[in-house]
Amino acid sequence: MSGHSKWSTIKRAKGVADIKRGQTFTKIANSITIAARAGGSGDPNSNPRLRTALEDARKVNMPKENVQRAIDRGLGKLPGQSLEEVLYEGFGPARVAYILEGVSDNHLRTNQEVKSLFEHSGGSLGGQGSVSYMFDKKGEIRVRTKGGSSEDEILELIDLGAEDVEEYTEDGTRMYLVYIESPELNTMSNKITQVGFALESAEIVYRPNTIVNIADSEVAKKVLDFTEKLEEHDDIQRVYANFDIPDELINSA
Repeated sequence: MSGHSKWSTIKRAKGVADIKRGQTFTKIANSITIAARAGGSGDPNSNPRLRTALEDARKVNMPKENVQRAIDRGLGKLPGQSLEEVLYEGFGPARVAYILEGVSDNHLRTNQEVKSLFEHSGGSLGGQGSVSYMFDKKGEIRVRTKGGSSEDEILELIDLGAEDVEEYTEDGTRMYLVYIESPELNTMSNKITQVGFALESAEIVYRPNTIVNIADSEVAKKVLDFTEKLEEHDDIQRVYANFDIPDELINSA
């Protein structure tokens, strides 16, 4: 499972508490604003990135007026602070590679804070391209099983055009991660729903092509703690990493 998706699963397995509600709303509002601006549309049916952001808003019961205000701001209908997307690359504990996507109203401040987090972890913030060669930019679609056999459903997804399909379990439900070339995200999402799968999310991700296997419990704890600190930063929207940690170490970390 890709580092980004693996971390999402680890958070649930470890019972890591969600960041405080106000911070969650701010992050999601910024994500909605950027998605609407980048996609040039407030229609989630034609803007997969916005659709994923709106699903995040729904999961935390974000008020509808907050959602609409964020969309309007992205489409230039409302005045407000100037937001810009930021991207960081670097190495954390055990030379695990990280790519961070964020949104900031002051990129100099954000850059210094992120740099400090890396340095305190024993790692280093790198320049553009320092770790991105270890990742492939892909479309990732999270799909819920229709209730059939894994083999049949995976073959069906591949026949629809999936490059790769990973199976995993979430809250006792069988799920699939479907990977495709990023320009095909919207087309593939529509194909998947048309054949009866329930689509949980669709987004562009950085999928690691080089994996760092962690076999030591102390190192695993350092990696997980650092990853959690990155996610808790106000301006960081997505954390991608190339670590792989066995379940037994996750439970003891």
